[in-house]
Amino acid sequence: MMQRLVLIGFGNVNRSLVELLEAKRPELEALGIEFLICGVYSRRLGFIVNPNGLDSKALLEQQIPADPFIVDVPTFLSAAQATVLFEASSLEPFSGQPAISYIEAALQIGVHVVTANKGPLVHAAQHLEALAREKRVKFRYEATFMGGIPIYSLLRSCLPVAKLLRFRGLPNSTSTVILEAWENGQSYEEGVRRAQEMGIAETDPSFDVDGWDSAVKIVGLANTMMNANLKLEDCSVTGIRSLTPEQVRQAKQDGQPYRLVASLRLFGKAVMARVAPEQVNGAFATVTGNDMLARFSFDVLPAIELIARDSGAKETAYDMLADFIECVGSKL
Repeated sequence: MMQRLVLIGFGNVNRSLVELLEAKRPELEALGIEFLICGVYSRRLGFIVNPNGLDSKALLEQQIPADPFIVDVPTFLSAAQATVLFEASSLEPFSGQPAISYIEAALQIGVHVVTANKGPLVHAAQHLEALAREKRVKFRYEATFMGGIPIYSLLRSCLPVAKLLRFRGLPNSTSTVILEAWENGQSYEEGVRRAQEMGIAETDPSFDVDGWDSAVKIVGLANTMMNANLKLEDCSVTGIRSLTPEQVRQAKQDGQPYRLVASLRLFGKAVMARVAPEQVNGAFATVTGNDMLARFSFDVLPAIELIARDSGAKETAYDMLADFIECVGSKL
């Protein structure tokens, strides 16, 4: 079956995904997966559709005009004859919209969904999982949490019946880059600019520095892998703007640098979630630039620690590719 792919959002991640899909086309065909990229939608580009396939090079160079007669996502999905949606629109942490409505529209008509958007997992994870089961399609979200580290795949496939008791990690690299700027005597603005140049900052970098990106990630993890039903307001959130550059420089000199730490802990049946800057040591203190770290504790395994070095849009795009293969692959 020819897979007709559509993309919502066309920033760093989905652009990297298009490049990766083309680079891996021979390997995908060896798995029995053939595909056409049939549609792209973003607020900037509008709705671009061709059910017979779009030219990837022209798409990346933004040389394909929008279709002025398509005005909403359901019509877009239908016109493209979509079978798989890659959803990577901008994060809206406090409602998860409009990403939730995009995903619902796809699942309702039997389209697999692969998302890199964290918001829907906070505000509608159980609903979207149930809808996918009802429509007999898959809803996958590996790319929502620490690109380059297969967190959800590991927990879902490799650790059956293991009960997650605790998570502690550094899931936001933009905050690390800004803290490093302060450590080196640079300004907040210089740190933000560097993170944007690296392609790792959220569209609104305040989501990163004020801790909301990390909060959304761990609340999504709790809701999907710890059977929690947390809301964003259940997470205690303090961002790095609570620190002064002088504090950050002194901590670095003392050998215990500040990092924005996100944590989950199971107490009885309740899950406690917290994001706050802390002075760290050990492996946590080795995390620099766009590195990320995750440490898990289970009832059957005391500790698993995973580190992604130099993680960015390409690694997040690979997470989406891996989810795509899981959704449609028949020769695994």
